[in-house]
Amino acid sequence: MAVELNDIDLVAFDLDDTLAPSKSPLPPEMGRALAALLEVVPVCVISGGAFEQFDQQLLAGLPEGTELTHLHLMPTCGTRYLRFEGGGWRYRYRHDLTQTQKATAISSLQTHAQQLGFWEEETWGPIIEDRGSQITFSALGQEAPLAAKRAWDPQGVKKAALVSAVAPDVPDLAVRGGGSTSVDVTARGVDKAYGMGKLAEETGVPKERTLFIGDRLDEGGNDYPVLAAGWPTQAVSGWEETLEVIGRLVSSA
Repeated sequence: MAVELNDIDLVAFDLDDTLAPSKSPLPPEMGRALAALLEVVPVCVISGGAFEQFDQQLLAGLPEGTELTHLHLMPTCGTRYLRFEGGGWRYRYRHDLTQTQKATAISSLQTHAQQLGFWEEETWGPIIEDRGSQITFSALGQEAPLAAKRAWDPQGVKKAALVSAVAPDVPDLAVRGGGSTSVDVTARGVDKAYGMGKLAEETGVPKERTLFIGDRLDEGGNDYPVLAAGWPTQAVSGWEETLEVIGRLVSSA
């Protein structure tokens, strides 16, 4: 797909394996590329991760002087939205789960993961995270090495089993597979298409003038809801291909 900036008013990106290797820092060349893109078009990054992940993985890798006022951040699939204002990142909104919803989800995830034999002894960070608007189970912890994550459930069978076990316990919430080792619990109807819809509301940029770039646009991938909802998309195989796409966009400005 040939993309040019005269067709686009905003570019949105997935984070993990689109802008950077999973849970890894932004490569220096990607940081420079994003800074160049932000000079010519607003950019949104939307991911299931919490803001703390955005801060460590994305923001820390942007060069000094990057035009942060043109950057839109949507953690937890757009249930939270931040803009750079007054010298810092400020929430425009936070659609958090209730304390009862969160407690029920946490209890169910732990109970069923233990019963299914998925509660690992060796982890890199907490297995269950309260992200405010999302509860996330990460079998090996958020900081697990990429190779270990990919080896834990390559066919997605374990995640599917955990989703099926937890879903009846939280009938008012949605349970779905997230990253390579994660299961997310959110309000119903919350996925990246939800976040993109909120982005359009907040910015006034219509769907047809927005380009979404992600590595999991295949059916069943966590970027697929954006494609299914009719947003213009660009599939990439990893951050290296994203770098090429950004280069073409900047050169077309």
